[in-house]
Amino acid sequence: MHSEKIKVLIVDDSAVVRKMLSEILNSDHDLEVVGTAIDAYAAREKIKQLHPDVITLDIEMPKMDGITFLRNLMRLNPLPVIMVSTLTEKGAEVTLDALSAGAIDFISKPKIDLSNTLLDYSEEIIAKVKAAANVRVQRLEARGGSLRARDGDAAKSTGKPLQFRTTDKLLAIGASTGGTEAVRQVLEELPLTAPGIVVTQHIPEYFSSAFAERLNQVCAITVSEAVDGEIIVPGHAYVAPGNRHLLVQKDGARWRCRLSDGDPVNRHKPSVDVLFESVAASAGQNATGVILTGMGKDGARGLLKMKEFGAHTIAQDEASSVVWGMPGSAVELGAATSILPLNKIAAELISSFVEH
Repeated sequence: MHSEKIKVLIVDDSAVVRKMLSEILNSDHDLEVVGTAIDAYAAREKIKQLHPDVITLDIEMPKMDGITFLRNLMRLNPLPVIMVSTLTEKGAEVTLDALSAGAIDFISKPKIDLSNTLLDYSEEIIAKVKAAANVRVQRLEARGGSLRARDGDAAKSTGKPLQFRTTDKLLAIGASTGGTEAVRQVLEELPLTAPGIVVTQHIPEYFSSAFAERLNQVCAITVSEAVDGEIIVPGHAYVAPGNRHLLVQKDGARWRCRLSDGDPVNRHKPSVDVLFESVAASAGQNATGVILTGMGKDGARGLLKMKEFGAHTIAQDEASSVVWGMPGSAVELGAATSILPLNKIAAELISSFVEH
């Protein structure tokens, strides 16, 4: 039925991008591009007329930039929005702003070249638009999570110097769609006394360093992009770089970060399964694994392996997930010892490493 198709509005000032996105989305029988707009003002009129289910939104537009438009939209008429962003350092900053302002996900600006085949790109866009259509979007002021930990830097500078000691616990976190905000909410609540933490968030190159830096600004713990060979120390979180797998390797009484340039796993690089499987092997029952919101199944098998090796495993619940693909797959496999809403996960982690 025509009326059951997912209605998409494309907002982009580039005629080439509008045409290309329209062709890609209309090629799927579940999707229909009901309109396009060249700027935020035209988009506002089209939203009133066409009642789209999903909007793709360019970040850099004339008259009003995409972020300002997105904030207004999320305040007045929340809709699922996917940002179309450039894969650059500047693009990364603005895209992360958009995700914290309520965008569901982002896709990179289409480039017609041989290294990035249009077919793979088309599949990704179609999958993300379909996932976005099922998301319940909240008004901006209703969204949880404050940036309250601005005093994190003060805590870092006055904290005791880190001792290289035998680390007896390790936390591993994996996320994808909706994950940049979910990871922030969890890490922001962890104290300086937290064990070492390893994080794989599906994210492209250029984006991971900006993501880690942003987390570092709002968290009491130190957050940085993982470097190959560095020792994992308490009170520190290590984020997998875009386009590299992060693994944990046991080294005597300590653990080290290892980066791998291997093939994508579950179409992802970094892959959560790669991280979790390495943590299962190197840390066993001393680890806690957390799988957060995300599309697909990456991380579910790895979390099961962690559980089989004696780790405590946590999956985010469906109600608080932007997309319950990854955590849902983990629950289906029986990989999660706890299923919790996002706002309860940090407390569960803290109770796992505080001596009773």
